[in-house]
Amino acid sequence: MAVALLAPPAWAQEDRLARLEQQLAAQQERIAQLEAMVARQAEMMQGQGHAPPVAPPTPVTPANTAALPAPTTSASPQLAVATPAASPDAFRIPGLDVSGDMRVRQEWNFVDGRDRARTAVRARVRATYAVNDRFALGTQIATGDPDDPNSTDVTLGNFVDDFQVSLDQAWIRYHSGGLTAYAGKFPQVFQRTDMLWDGDVSPQGVAAVYSAPLGGGAKLDARGIWFVIDEAAVARDSDMLGGQLALSVPLGSAVKAGLTGSYYHYRLGSVAGAEAGDFRGNLLAGGRYLSDFHLIEGIGTLGWTGPSERWPVTFTAVYVRNLGAAVPGDTAFNLELAAGRTAKPGDWRIAYNFSEVEVDAVLAAFSHDNIDLSTNYRLHGLGLAYVPAPNLQLDLLWYHYRPLDAAYAGALAPSDWLDRIRLAFLVSF
Repeated sequence: MAVALLAPPAWAQEDRLARLEQQLAAQQERIAQLEAMVARQAEMMQGQGHAPPVAPPTPVTPANTAALPAPTTSASPQLAVATPAASPDAFRIPGLDVSGDMRVRQEWNFVDGRDRARTAVRARVRATYAVNDRFALGTQIATGDPDDPNSTDVTLGNFVDDFQVSLDQAWIRYHSGGLTAYAGKFPQVFQRTDMLWDGDVSPQGVAAVYSAPLGGGAKLDARGIWFVIDEAAVARDSDMLGGQLALSVPLGSAVKAGLTGSYYHYRLGSVAGAEAGDFRGNLLAGGRYLSDFHLIEGIGTLGWTGPSERWPVTFTAVYVRNLGAAVPGDTAFNLELAAGRTAKPGDWRIAYNFSEVEVDAVLAAFSHDNIDLSTNYRLHGLGLAYVPAPNLQLDLLWYHYRPLDAAYAGALAPSDWLDRIRLAFLVSF
């Protein structure tokens, strides 16, 4: 009888088994939901660079189901905390790289009878998106006059008028092995100096760069460009075909030499899109350039690591000749000696350069605007740079210059030296 009392009735046992089967089914359904949620979060975290969350508990078996409580919704917030709410990468788009800089510069000009001081601001934001391991897209937005290709500065004044901002670059890039190609309006691909190419000029058209190691630390770069300058409906377009070869060779453990040769063949059929600033400095005849511009350029560099890694020493020599000049003023050169670097906080760099540029030696539309004279000048330049903290830089520049040939000095006294001093504060990110 005691045995009979201990044994449950048949209907009670069946009811208990039914309840256990219902609980097991509910538990398995909940586990399936949790596994799906974890899988989704793992995909999101992998896309953001995080490690996937810990896998859910092993599903229970019918043997131990009766000892577990009924499932509740408390598991959901426990899984949610696996993604940090304050993560700096929470809104990062894979493949997208955004950077930029802002510069505030004070300038003083010293000329007899018309000394002038001004403050200029430049701001740029650029973005690059890697579509895959071969193709990327890029853009840059910059302040400045969109009709002035060699300056993105804005002078403060004009009763607090807002700045002009424009799309300065928009390009597609292809990269495979040693080949990199651009199409659109892209960053300058040539090795350059300001004497020929201002740093703000972004060529438009197509360009390609191929780099090949030669062994022993030597490297050869080949670059080519088709530069669209002015498209015309009824006249011949204006464009430029250019090519460059650059050789870099180590001469020892502490010395490296470089030699670069370039040729730029301008075909200036249409000048309808040109403004006064594009003609600046070059000689004109009948509203057109007097000279053709077929430029050969040679750049030689010699670098020494110096007494320490913070004080490398570099000597650079640049020579340009315009084979299409209609006047004898067809030659330009620049010599620069620099020591130091601007790579890390506490770094200093000092540089001195001397240059002479004859009136039609370079195409003034794309040369630098560091001084009032774009061509026909003799220049002494002294620069000092300091990096006080990461992403910050201070620059102090002094330009001492005068017209080179009195015949093309215009309203300037050919024997008078002019001075321009610039103090700039640059922040980048």
